[in-house]
Amino acid sequence: MLNITLKSLSEAELAALQTQQSGNNCAIHAIAAALKLLVGTNLPPAALSAEVDRLWRRGRFFRLFPGWSITPGMQARLVNFLSRSHNLPLQAQLKHLAPEALPGLLQAHNQALLLTFTWLPGKAPALYHGTSATNYNVTHKAGGHTMLLAAYNPEHRSGNLPTPWGFINSWVEGGPELFWMQDDDLRKGWNIVFFPLNLRLSVIIKKLSDDENETDKITNRSC
Repeated sequence: MLNITLKSLSEAELAALQTQQSGNNCAIHAIAAALKLLVGTNLPPAALSAEVDRLWRRGRFFRLFPGWSITPGMQARLVNFLSRSHNLPLQAQLKHLAPEALPGLLQAHNQALLLTFTWLPGKAPALYHGTSATNYNVTHKAGGHTMLLAAYNPEHRSGNLPTPWGFINSWVEGGPELFWMQDDDLRKGWNIVFFPLNLRLSVIIKKLSDDENETDKITNRSC
């Protein structure tokens, strides 16, 4: 059966990128993990969150309010800002994707995908740590969460439940296990629930080749 992981790394290697969040910083942690995975850049999430808050107060809005959520569109703009300010060969794009496209996108070694889930009260998608049957996302409140898609394994199970989708998640520090989700929960939860259409927004972060990076610098240079 098909078993795909980011950059063909093991589950333990991917789970080692997990960092424990404090506050409303799941997207910050997902972005930091993607940058470390793709280009080896280590941006501590706490410092990055503080910088994003400072930028907000200067009129650069990469989150809704200081300490608040970061929408998928803001995630893409933040990655592109970090690419310019830290001279990183990265480019982020906001995409509308179908679940069927995810395994193929995971196979590309030069990109990473941020998925944002939102839910209404009592409708939170279940998340399981490794093979545990315990749901770590038990909540009766409306909410949202951003994670870095890391694996697709149709044979993976958490307890007796098939959980093919693996994520680098900011609810633990390090490994050796990812967080896993059932296919039905991914399809239902990967959406912006306040809109009538199923948008399924994803941020694709791509590591640019040398030629692409030079072209990107010319295209986006300041006047």
